[in-house]
Amino acid sequence: MRILDYIILILGFIFLIKGADFFVEGASSIAKIFKVPPILIGLTIVAFGTSAPEAAVSINSAIKGANEIALGNVIGSNLFNILLVIGIASAINPMKVQKMTIFKEFPFGILSSIVLFILCADVSLQNANSNMISKGDGLILLSLFSIFLYYLIEMAILSKESYQEETKQMSMKKSIIISIIGVLGIIIGGEWVVKASSSIAIKFGMSETLVGLTIVAIGTSLPELVTSIVAALKKEADIAMGNVIGSNLFNVLFILGISSYINPIMIDSDIFFDITYLVIATVITYIAAFTKRTIFRLEGALIASCYFIYMSYIIIRN
Repeated sequence: MRILDYIILILGFIFLIKGADFFVEGASSIAKIFKVPPILIGLTIVAFGTSAPEAAVSINSAIKGANEIALGNVIGSNLFNILLVIGIASAINPMKVQKMTIFKEFPFGILSSIVLFILCADVSLQNANSNMISKGDGLILLSLFSIFLYYLIEMAILSKESYQEETKQMSMKKSIIISIIGVLGIIIGGEWVVKASSSIAIKFGMSETLVGLTIVAIGTSLPELVTSIVAALKKEADIAMGNVIGSNLFNVLFILGISSYINPIMIDSDIFFDITYLVIATVITYIAAFTKRTIFRLEGALIASCYFIYMSYIIIRN
């Protein structure tokens, strides 16, 4: 029933918004209790938690052999994150970017996008008969993910000694409970939004490919969008930025790594435009962050507009 789809869609948004609110509040409190910079919490707990819908959709797609959905979901989600999430968050509240983020995390994000492009271009670079992300490529992505995790652990150890902040905070028990409630709300809300919006889109005659590139990618990225907007409103720019960078790295390195290892992903030639756009979008956002270490409102609006340009193109293309 179409009316049921709309009800589930609305409930999904409610769960996402309240879940993100609780999650940001709890994660920020945990960061302060352990004297860990919010950027680290954003790169780990918040980023991996809000990427749970992408992981569920992509890994499930890989198991069922629907690998185009897995790849399209990751690329579409990353474009949504780097352009729309950062763009809107910056437009709400100018986003200050830490020096460490500019010189370490952001470049690693650019590197992951370039590595993905290289691994996909088998015909051009290796004279192969077809383009695919093989099991070996999946291991390469997972190896890079392990390096990123090692860096996060090292940063956590060092930051505890240098980071100090004296602010009122919740107890550890309350922080953990609120964070868990937030994660559950985000995951449940994200799943409901994806299912309902996909059902609505198909009933309106959209192809499954277009649904995968748009509705599914946007739906699974809504947790990142809502979490980052809430973080921006609370002036927790580090969590908003860390959430996006961490989520994008998690999507490419872990989700695609696992998905391709389960079932090699065949690459459609059209997807190279999307991957190239992702690389360019990441570089442009990095340049905006690099200048004066702040993404201002106007820059945020321009970055967000790049996503709508992309969406217009792929809708026409499909």
